[in-house]
Amino acid sequence: MSAAGDGEDGAAAAAADTVVLEITDAAASPSSAPPPPPIPVSALAGPLPSPTVLAVRADRSRLIESSSYFRALLGGSFSESGSGYVRISCDLGAAVQVLRYLFEPPGSFAISHHNFLPLLEGALFLAVESLLVDCERWFRTVRSRNPSMVVPLDFIIEAWFFAQKHGVTFVEDVCPGYLAQNFVQVISSRSFVHIPYDLLCSTIESPHLTVDSEKQLCEAILSWISASRQSCEQSVSNSADNQLSLLSKVRVCLLPLGFAAGTKRNCFEFGNNAACMILNLLKDSLQTLLYTVTDDNLDSYRIRLTEYSKKIVLSGCPQLTTQFLYISALPTDLDAVFKRTIVSDVNDGCLNHYNGLVKKAKTLSFRNVRIVDLSKCPNVHFGAAILWMKWAFPELRTFIASYCLLFQFEDLQYLLLRCPWINEINLSIDTSVILSKYSIISSRSEVRRDVNQNLSSYYMQSGLYGTSVNPVFSNISKLILEGRNDITDMNLLEISMLKSSLCYINIKHCTLLTDDDGFSYHKDEHAHVMAFRLQELHLEGCEGISCAAMSQLVSNMNIVKSLCLRETSLADGALCNFVGSSLEYLDISETVVSMVSFAPVIRRNSNLSCLKTAGCRNLLFEQGEVQSTSGNKYGRFLQEITSTCYLEDVEMGWAFCPVRVDDLIPSFSKVRRMTVGLGTTLPENILHALPEICPFLESLVLRFQVISDRVVRNLLESSTNLQVLCLHYCLGSLTSFSFQTMAPALRILRLQWVTPWITNDDLTILTQNCNLVELLLSGCKLLDSNSQEIISSGWPNLACLQLEECGQITLDGVDSILDCKALEEVLLRHTGRGIGRTIITDAIRELPLLRKLALDLCDASEGGYDTPNVPEGKMMRSVRMSRCKKSAAAARSCFVEASSSSSNPKPVQHRETIVLEWSSRQLTTAVVEERL
Repeated sequence: MSAAGDGEDGAAAAAADTVVLEITDAAASPSSAPPPPPIPVSALAGPLPSPTVLAVRADRSRLIESSSYFRALLGGSFSESGSGYVRISCDLGAAVQVLRYLFEPPGSFAISHHNFLPLLEGALFLAVESLLVDCERWFRTVRSRNPSMVVPLDFIIEAWFFAQKHGVTFVEDVCPGYLAQNFVQVISSRSFVHIPYDLLCSTIESPHLTVDSEKQLCEAILSWISASRQSCEQSVSNSADNQLSLLSKVRVCLLPLGFAAGTKRNCFEFGNNAACMILNLLKDSLQTLLYTVTDDNLDSYRIRLTEYSKKIVLSGCPQLTTQFLYISALPTDLDAVFKRTIVSDVNDGCLNHYNGLVKKAKTLSFRNVRIVDLSKCPNVHFGAAILWMKWAFPELRTFIASYCLLFQFEDLQYLLLRCPWINEINLSIDTSVILSKYSIISSRSEVRRDVNQNLSSYYMQSGLYGTSVNPVFSNISKLILEGRNDITDMNLLEISMLKSSLCYINIKHCTLLTDDDGFSYHKDEHAHVMAFRLQELHLEGCEGISCAAMSQLVSNMNIVKSLCLRETSLADGALCNFVGSSLEYLDISETVVSMVSFAPVIRRNSNLSCLKTAGCRNLLFEQGEVQSTSGNKYGRFLQEITSTCYLEDVEMGWAFCPVRVDDLIPSFSKVRRMTVGLGTTLPENILHALPEICPFLESLVLRFQVISDRVVRNLLESSTNLQVLCLHYCLGSLTSFSFQTMAPALRILRLQWVTPWITNDDLTILTQNCNLVELLLSGCKLLDSNSQEIISSGWPNLACLQLEECGQITLDGVDSILDCKALEEVLLRHTGRGIGRTIITDAIRELPLLRKLALDLCDASEGGYDTPNVPEGKMMRSVRMSRCKKSAAAARSCFVEASSSSSNPKPVQHRETIVLEWSSRQLTTAVVEERL
């Protein structure tokens, strides 16, 4: 061995201070080959000469100074202590990393997740105390650098296994907390299912566990359990007891009812217990919480809030009351008496202790929370909830309360006053079933009995009742009021004063809105500025807006990106005034526009990703003249679109024919949602090729198309992302073969007058092949009362069930249907004369999320249905009861006699529909002269 020097004395001195370490990888097989020549430490940063053995020249003093191992080996009584050549057997990679750490300048060497484990292993083997300290410091710093996950999950799992094997306690301490605070990102990783049981268990038990919702946690646990069951090697840690132990950590009373019911499909005992607990909580949550406060055992009822929380999603939890919100944000050290006072005050409709609560809990706020979702939470008192958000989430930006019918315009004003930093609000509800195009025989309205209570206790006390929102301090930029047909022109005027911030507004089916000239002065003052700023405007169903007002509005929208004018007065005159070129979403369905105004819009807006033109018959003609577009100056309509746009969402109606594969590729390659309706016919070769043409297809709706087993089967097998399949009035010869294939992604299936052959056996196969949340069947006359049990047990999380002309399903009542606790919408028409008189009351009581109920008097076992004295379910939007032309006394059948030339009876025409419809303020009872 030699070392560089200026002479013999220098060489001797260098030799005394230098040692050659021959490091052999402990995992390598013994070899008789001679070791490679020594290299300096500085060369370790580059490629190594051998993967199994390495000789390195290093400073003896530095090694002795830094490592207890080398101190004993080189400076002790071992035979190697005086040798200039020492052999070591260990992990080669670990040793290299340690030597680099010891000898490279601090600025050029850094610990990262790439080298942490080799460094840690080397530090443990070679006893490098300073490196152990630096490794611990770095690992703990990784967690403190949150808010975002900075190291891969695979690394954390590997570190956990290493720490358990070598007894590294600081790694075992940090890993659960790190995964807990980054849990939302962790569960999105493919490696999540590879987390060992003990680490996952410790993560869930961590006080830093951060999830958007309890549902998110439960879904993650169920996916982990499912993966462990499918694993070829079942270890003790993945036993059934441990799996149940994980599920026991879920706070089931915070789960959405629909999700809890749905877990019965694959985990019956857990799902059934969860659903029962939620339903019991609905009966008397106040007493339950008061008892829990007394026992100081609130954890099971606390929403998981941590300093890392960004989003709070409580959607679909009818069992949650305002008390749940407050106890989740109360400091744990508050005395039980004060907690009981808060819970009682919130329930009584006042909050006298609010100031005291804020004072005691002023440090308990969650500044990272940006989104709160209280959709489908009918038992939350929004006045108190707004105060809760003001106190707990000072940086809140988005508030969602869709399908919360009792949220009134005054609540919106109060929200903007109390939380002016919010910039996005979603208050959408179901659209009204009573449209202006229907003939109304009679109608009367009465004030809801719970409307005043929602306002007086909070807003009158606050001193803000009746105060207008100061637009200077409002940050609201996006407002969704879809379906709120109690919003008036005066309300819209107040909204228009937010012109300096508001740029996204959705007022679909706000049918009370007009262009009343009484507000013309204010409109002139605000409308132009507001319209000019708008980037999103949805006016679907606002038929009260005149053509002149529409024209003026459209002419001022220059930067709009999303525009929905479906079912409005839009005509060529208005659309010709539109000069915008930034459109990404355009819906003009069911309007009278023609190619004269539409073609220039398409040419100017090449960024269109969504285009909906269903029902636009005038697109076939030029200015009302009977002249096909295929021969006029606008060319073929579809060719015009496909040469300009790459669509993701498309509704095709009139003017989309003829269609060729060449027309669809490649412009339809990004389509995710497609609706094909009357006026367009896709040939079978196109339908069969859709999975190839649209590889990302998620939703397909076909109306009046010719379909076959070959088409449907290929869609279910090849469109692996398909979640929605709707076949309405389609021609062709489908058989049960179409649906005898797995479709794990499918969630919505609507089969309207296309599958008359469906039997209970076919239904059973469907329940095995797909997990539906929405099912619509029409004309399935072979079904009977046993079908109910198949549906309710096979799809316990069903949210929408519509059965029409489906044999005798309800001949023996509707008990099994009422067992589907997640149902939000039910339609039963001509399904068997066995529905009892109390069905409306029973449905409201048994189905906490029910919003829409449609019945037929033909199915009433006693000739009619009772309307309860107080028919006000907090979620209920509408009840419809149709009556046939034929009276029950005339015949038991609800079908017209079949003609001699027809083997199939025709459905009768309905004479009228009785409608009960609730808004935030009133109940309207109407009789409409047609079937709804």
